[in-house]
Amino acid sequence: MTISAVLLAGGKSTRMGQDKATMLFRGESLWKNRLGVLRRLQPREIFISARTDPLWRPVDVEFVPDVQPSSGPLSGIAATFARVTSEYLLVLAIDMPFITEEYLRDICARTQPGCGVVPMIENRAEPLAAIYPRNANTDFEAALAGSDFSLQPLIRKLIALGTLRPIHISPDDIALFRNLNETKDLTDR
Repeated sequence: MTISAVLLAGGKSTRMGQDKATMLFRGESLWKNRLGVLRRLQPREIFISARTDPLWRPVDVEFVPDVQPSSGPLSGIAATFARVTSEYLLVLAIDMPFITEEYLRDICARTQPGCGVVPMIENRAEPLAAIYPRNANTDFEAALAGSDFSLQPLIRKLIALGTLRPIHISPDDIALFRNLNETKDLTDR
């Protein structure tokens, strides 16, 4: 299996009040921490998807601008699919600092030919810590051309088509999916 990875960093950080990517969390900037986890997986290529090219982006990581006008994570994932050269795309949001390398390795191992995996907490998908097969690109483009930019309906469609396999998250692993949205989240964790 070959895999590419994208770090989604295109959010406006409105509730946080500052760029999440450059915030320190446990002594390290979020972008450096998350990029380090992706690098250890040794993907064929790593992308950073954002509205504009971040000043902190390392030169060996390719910038992918969101499809304009930006429609949230859907824009970043759709734009990245246009550049992917491997069979699968691992998507990770920059504001999910609790997702571990071990967890990502585990979901990588659960992919099947032509079928990615998406974590599920009860009946809700966690599409920003998932692995999509390259053949999902047309579904992402079609969703972007529509009027509903939420990833949840798209994920349900991909599961129904057999393009994604849901992986139910154990109660012990739910904490991995916490994200940072407000400054209080930095002290609550």
